Amino acid sequence: MNPLYLGLDIGTSGVRSAIVDSDKNLVSTAREPMHSSMGHDVSAGSWWETVSACLDAQAKTLVEQGGSMASVRAVAIDGTSGTMVLVDGDARPVTPALMYDSSGFDDEAARIAACAPQGSIARGSGSALARMLRLQSNDPDARARHLCHQADFILARLTGRPGLSDENNVLKLGYDLENETWPDWFAACGARMDLLPDVLRVGAVAGTVTEAMADRFGFARDLKLLAGTTDSVAAFLASGADAVGDAVTSLGTTLAIKLLSDVRVDDAARGIYSHRLGDRWLAGGASNTGGGALLHHFSAETIAALSERIDPDRPTGLNYYPLARSGERFPINDPALAPRLTPRPDDDAVFLQGMLEAIARIEGEGYAALAALGAPTHARVLTAGGGAQNEAWTAIRHRTLGCPVEKAPEAEASVGMALLALRGLEQVEA
Repeated sequence: MNPLYLGLDIGTSGVRSAIVDSDKNLVSTAREPMHSSMGHDVSAGSWWETVSACLDAQAKTLVEQGGSMASVRAVAIDGTSGTMVLVDGDARPVTPALMYDSSGFDDEAARIAACAPQGSIARGSGSALARMLRLQSNDPDARARHLCHQADFILARLTGRPGLSDENNVLKLGYDLENETWPDWFAACGARMDLLPDVLRVGAVAGTVTEAMADRFGFARDLKLLAGTTDSVAAFLASGADAVGDAVTSLGTTLAIKLLSDVRVDDAARGIYSHRLGDRWLAGGASNTGGGALLHHFSAETIAALSERIDPDRPTGLNYYPLARSGERFPINDPALAPRLTPRPDDDAVFLQGMLEAIARIEGEGYAALAALGAPTHARVLTAGGGAQNEAWTAIRHRTLGCPVEKAPEAEASVGMALLALRGLEQVEA
């Protein structure tokens, strides 16, 4: 049977899976909405329930196509960056999970600030380390044995080996990539060092599926589980971008950029950081502008209709900064920055064009900020997210960015993970 490779994307609203063959062809996909989540405090058990349902749906689809999950040779998993839970030695949750956008942990942030070096990514009331400290306070009897990010938790369930993570998921927690260790000052601010995971390179073999899980889902007993990554990195991998200078902009609710670089660049104070990918780096940041700011004024249908009336070659001259609410993190860091959307023209199409031009300008400023730190200039930009469908916006961005701007041929994070499973196993067996 033709070997297959499976990717799992654990998102906030659901789980997606994708299977590719050895020639990188997409064979099958499945999707399952997330089960029972409540605000920022969620049950990690719901992640596993949803993953299980998604894998069951994936197995059914494969059988209908004449295939079998027994043909899957490797699996890689991504999750939302910074979403985490404390588990016991058998990977059973002992605390509620905290989501990636949980914040307001001011007491924890003060303890971190007293110990962390200036500019550390671990600073702030919404940092991943602050969430870890809050989780520890929810475990007064110290029953926990491991801190698990979302992807780590599913990996632990499939391998029976809690306590493993990857370099991308631990980055925002404050892991020292240069020295490949956890900083000594973690203990001084109250972090339990024994909870911190062992960190693997992205795509490294983390273990083999347990017999129970192989029987449960129909996997072969020698199925390999590989160290995964975050959801945004997985989406970059799905795009097919692979040359230094290739960039991917995600135009969803927010604006996120990632650039493949031969050098690492970081500026935590401005929300700039680099994930390691093999011997290269994925530099980027995320702005609060984006589709959410547009939807604050117009429906998706109205945006599409108004865009038909836009002439991208006739700039409006408007100097906007579209935000759904006050606060910006990249390419400038100003939690009090207010939206700037005046003057407002009588023509809604001109108003929309002014906002699209502004978001394109902010995108360009983001890439310029990376270049100023030593990253390469963006040679081409692939686009993911809903904004990739807007032709007028694409033309505006092409003019603003000064390079080819194309729709990414594939943007599903689950596909990126399937490709990582294929590439990772090939490298192990080479």
